[in-house]
Amino acid sequence: VQLVESGGGMVQPGGSLRLSCAASGFSFRSYDMSWVRQAPGKGPEWVSDINTGADITYYADSVKGRFTISRDNAKNTLYLQMNSLKLEDTALYYCARLSQDDEGMDYWGKGTLVTVSS
Repeated sequence: VQLVESGGGMVQPGGSLRLSCAASGFSFRSYDMSWVRQAPGKGPEWVSDINTGADITYYADSVKGRFTISRDNAKNTLYLQMNSLKLEDTALYYCARLSQDDEGMDYWGKGTLVTVSS
């Protein structure tokens, strides 16, 4: 199993970024997926989930209305569109696979850094 995030960078408040997560080594279309972030000096924070069919999504209150999770099962890729970025969105963003036995996230990528700064 390999999950490789990309798309991070530095952006001003109010700006946008789109993160990608390339998945390999497993049947991507068969797993629900998540985005999680970790701000400097803080613990991990769940951001969003998406089901296998991409018709059910969940968001943390802190990002609801600003972030959109999506997936392309043909490309084995997970996305996170982030709009109206705030200083507090600065974090290392990870994609994670959700286990099929309801035991949480079983594989994580190495993360991509998003820095929101004026």
